[in-house]
Amino acid sequence: MAAATAGAGAGAWAAQEKQFPPALLSFFIYNPRFGPREGEEENKILFYHPNEVEKNEKIRNVGLCEAIVQFTRTFSPSKPAKSLHTQKNRQFFNEPEENFWMVMVVRNPIIEKQSKDGKPIVEYQEEELLDKVYSSVLQQCYSMYKLFNGTFLKAMEDGGVKLLKERLEKFFHRYLQTLHLQSCDLLDIFGGISFFPLDKMTYLKIQSFINRMEESLNIVKYTAFLYNDQLIWSGLEQDDMRILYKYLTTSLFPRHIEPELAGRDSPIRAEMPGNLQHYGRFLTGPLNLNDPEAKCRFPKIFVNTDDTYEELHLIVYKAMSAAVCFMIDASIQLTLDFCRRLDSIVGPQLTVLASDICEQFNINKRMSGSEKEPQFKFIYFNHMNLAEKSTIHMRKTPSVSLTSVHPDLMKILGDINSDFTRVDEDEEIIVKAMSDYWVVGKKSDQRELYVILNQKNANLIEVNEEVKKLCATQFNNIFFLD
Repeated sequence: MAAATAGAGAGAWAAQEKQFPPALLSFFIYNPRFGPREGEEENKILFYHPNEVEKNEKIRNVGLCEAIVQFTRTFSPSKPAKSLHTQKNRQFFNEPEENFWMVMVVRNPIIEKQSKDGKPIVEYQEEELLDKVYSSVLQQCYSMYKLFNGTFLKAMEDGGVKLLKERLEKFFHRYLQTLHLQSCDLLDIFGGISFFPLDKMTYLKIQSFINRMEESLNIVKYTAFLYNDQLIWSGLEQDDMRILYKYLTTSLFPRHIEPELAGRDSPIRAEMPGNLQHYGRFLTGPLNLNDPEAKCRFPKIFVNTDDTYEELHLIVYKAMSAAVCFMIDASIQLTLDFCRRLDSIVGPQLTVLASDICEQFNINKRMSGSEKEPQFKFIYFNHMNLAEKSTIHMRKTPSVSLTSVHPDLMKILGDINSDFTRVDEDEEIIVKAMSDYWVVGKKSDQRELYVILNQKNANLIEVNEEVKKLCATQFNNIFFLD
């Protein structure tokens, strides 16, 4: 059973307390095979942040992690250590490829109080961090590196340790700055994809558009289609799409938030297709198609790294709220003429399509009616298709996780999730938090549902009835065990 902690501190004490969120202390990657003999220990270290740490301290920290991993193998040869808890920090270990270890050290949250004689007393919150959340963040670091650089082994084959170190330095120097550990929560464990709800006709229009584009631009290997930062269609494997989706929605799209066009999604109808003004533009690639000197450089991504190992150009093209990703074999040289042709074919059609989707979405919204704020909030995740839906998060980006509930409740959700992981059977957990909230977790057939209810005087039976009602209205075609 998960347990809730009490609400915020009261009175003068709270005013004197200073709270510091978890922070990244260090992050390093090493391979014990690269410096097996004494005096060669430095060769094991492939990347170390912060770089200004003195050499001997780096060697000592890596050696300590190596010792912990080896020691714990004695007790569990098949499952190596995942984390180490200490009073001041927590260390997370991940071996994404054989003998390549990634380690992330996170400082525990701190509460600083004033003692009676005015001296500060520092208290480390040792139980606040959830192992699963930060282990997932560490795995994401590797997945994101692999998306843009391929595997560690591939770098070794292409140019040895020197090239691998260069790639790690170039990627993680920037990527670690985007890690905001205080904003990590249950959604980081799931790493799910938010799907855009569509009626059949509009979905068929999109399917038809993708087929036409792949035929017109016959070098396109894979396509993905998103609207409002939600996925509608993808030709990629699930795991590749999952990390590409994270990159698009947390990094690329936020950087390109366009100036709001007045009524930019107001329906446009093309009287004469030839004269249609379209809103299409490249989010990756050339900025100005009319500039003959414009560079046709697109980011490269690596997919299917376990078998066919494909390197692709990533073209992201957007019109209003619709974005389409075209992935093309990296061996093909892309020219400015190709970009102009893509713009002239895709731009007008994507603009009309975006307008259709918007129109349909507004009709559906009107039909469902704007209901008053419900008494419950929920997070839903389906392990089979990675579908994720949250009414708890108002906004989730790497730098900010705007949740509409207290952090204590988010921690209870994480605790329930940890309980679910320990068993394979379907189960349900109901927790009464100290702040008049009820938290319910349901796990059924690869699906998980977490509900937070604010009902002060409700009892267990009433809470159960409310959750049943929610399942009937929000998930009418999904089987949850009762």
